[in-house]
Amino acid sequence: MSNIELRPDSRGKVRDIYDCGDSLLMVASDRVSAYDFVLPDEIPYKGEILTRISAFWFQRFANLLPHHMITMDPAEYPQEYRKYTDYLAGRSMLVRKAQTVPIEAIVRGYLTGSGKKTYDADGTVCGIKLPDGLVEASRIPQAIFTPSTKAELGEHDENISYDRCVQIVGADVASQLRDASLKIYNAAAEYASTRGIIIADTKFEFGFIDGQLTIIDECLTPDSSRFWPAQGYEPGKVQPSYDKQFVRDWLRANWDMTGEPPHLPQEVIQGTSQRYMEAYQIITGEEFVPAKEQ
Repeated sequence: MSNIELRPDSRGKVRDIYDCGDSLLMVASDRVSAYDFVLPDEIPYKGEILTRISAFWFQRFANLLPHHMITMDPAEYPQEYRKYTDYLAGRSMLVRKAQTVPIEAIVRGYLTGSGKKTYDADGTVCGIKLPDGLVEASRIPQAIFTPSTKAELGEHDENISYDRCVQIVGADVASQLRDASLKIYNAAAEYASTRGIIIADTKFEFGFIDGQLTIIDECLTPDSSRFWPAQGYEPGKVQPSYDKQFVRDWLRANWDMTGEPPHLPQEVIQGTSQRYMEAYQIITGEEFVPAKEQ
C-alpha cells in the first residue's frame, strides 16, 4: 500500500494485492502504465475511478455472469486493514480467490490498435477474416473475440488465434471465455450507447470459483477498454478517447521507448485525470466525488 507500512503479497502494474486467507484485498494505485512500462508519475484519482467503475459494471451485470467482488466497504475488511480506511476507501475491494484462466479475453467491436495493424497486413485480426475496405475506427460488423496470452510483468502480451486459445485452456474453457466475453461486451456496448459512449474494445480476465466461470480483476475501465465519445465519431481517423491514450500519444511523440520512461508534464497528468473523471461520470451517471470528500 502506498504511504503505509504494509507490504503487498503481489504487485501488478497498477494493483497491489494482499492475501487475506480465503479472500484477497485488491488495491488500485494511481500508477499508470503504457507500452508495458510503469511510468514515474501518478494520475490523481485514477485508482479510485478504476475500482468504482469496475464495481458499477460488476453489479450491473451480476445477472449475466458471476463476479469476484465481496465488498468495497473497508469496515467489512479483515481487522488489520481497517485502520487504513482513509487510503483504502474507494480504491479497494475485497474479492473471492479464483483459479485464474491464463488468457486475456479481448473483444473488439471497432478496428483500431494492434488489430488494425494485422488487418492492414493480411485482412485478419487474430486469424479472423474481416471484410475488405475497413479503415481506422471502422465498426466491425459483429464484435469478435480475439484472445491474447497473459504476459509476466514487463513482458508483452501476444495476440493469438482462437485455435491457439483452445490449445492453451481446452475447448470447453475457450468457448466459455468467448461466449461470456461477447455477452458482457455486447450488453455493455448497448448500455454505453445510451450514455453517448462507444466501447471500441475491451479486455476481460476470468477465473473459476466453485467451478463457475467468474469475471475477476477489473471490468470495462478506461485502463482495460477504449471509450470513445459517440458525438463526432468518424471512421478513417484516430478517435479521441476517455482513457490513457493522451499519455500514450505524448510518450510516442517525446520518447524513443528506450531506457527509463520520462516524467509526464503536468498538463498531461491533469488532462488524463480529467478524462478518467469524465469517463466515470458519463458511464455511471454520477458526479465523481473522491471518497475522502464524501
